[in-house]
Amino acid sequence: MAQTTPTAPVGETPAGPPLPAPRSARFGGLRRIWAAIREARGVPRFMLWTGAVISALFVILALFGPLIAPYGFDTYQSGGTRFPKQGAPDGDHWFGTTVQSLDVLSRTVYGARTALEVMVLAVVFSLVIGVLLGLLSGYFGGWLDRILVLVMDALFAFPYLLLAIVAGFVFAGIAGGSIITAALSITVVYIPQYFRVVRASALSAREATFVEAARAMGAKPSVVIRKYLFGNVIQSVPVITTMNAADAIATLAGLGFLGLGIQPTDAAEWGYDLSRAIDDVNAGMWWTCLYPGLAMIIAILGFTLLGEGLNDVLNPTMRRRRISKVLLPAHTRRRTVDATEGTAAE
Repeated sequence: MAQTTPTAPVGETPAGPPLPAPRSARFGGLRRIWAAIREARGVPRFMLWTGAVISALFVILALFGPLIAPYGFDTYQSGGTRFPKQGAPDGDHWFGTTVQSLDVLSRTVYGARTALEVMVLAVVFSLVIGVLLGLLSGYFGGWLDRILVLVMDALFAFPYLLLAIVAGFVFAGIAGGSIITAALSITVVYIPQYFRVVRASALSAREATFVEAARAMGAKPSVVIRKYLFGNVIQSVPVITTMNAADAIATLAGLGFLGLGIQPTDAAEWGYDLSRAIDDVNAGMWWTCLYPGLAMIIAILGFTLLGEGLNDVLNPTMRRRRISKVLLPAHTRRRTVDATEGTAAE
């Protein structure tokens, strides 16, 4: 015989563990993102997939850099023979050589590897810290929310490059000019962005019916945040992540150009190469700055298109849905178009 679960008296909290989060609440955000991407049309679709292809090529170049580059990033000789100093592009060095007799092609390829490492670390660090702080601030509120909002607003008020430079000075004194140091310097810039977006989403999501039901059934705050809030606020993060990825490459290049990035003996970096190529350009040796600068522009363009495409696809205020010709008869479509044109004319 089937057993019935006893109900708690009115005014008392029912006993027993809380029910698991509904599958739609946990994965509905990700499904909506994928459905919106598949339904994308026109310019947003072009930007999204163009950016995805360019970004994928950049990632492949960075991952397989040691197999693609003919030499190491700090190699200045081969077979006991030193490379020519500031040599023009030829069959042995397709992109030429620098004033330090380094191969420009190898430096450019390894620079993509460095940019990818710093970009991934900076985005992951800022994503974890910003999302966690945003969830805690939006769910609990009170004095914790006021303190975190004050700190994040203070950081957000700084120009991002100036804040990265100050953070670079601080972290360089602790860990030196390494990839981790550059990633941490950029992380400080992006944490407030994730915090503000996630906090705003958490403030509205915590009042949802299923969250109230979970709290009424005795679910702990950690369970509510992990199973109920996270899946609903995370759908705003992919757009910020892709935009920050593009900005991280530019910020790293700015730090390297100013001499505050990665040490040249540790890794190849596009910003450092551009700073060393200024004198070469004035002397007519264009190849030492053209290829690192072009690689940086293409990488930034790829992630920017990807982020803008995601924003146009996922943002309901910017997305324009087409009226299906299959669902509406011809006379209804005609009245709909006339009404739309009339509204636009007014």
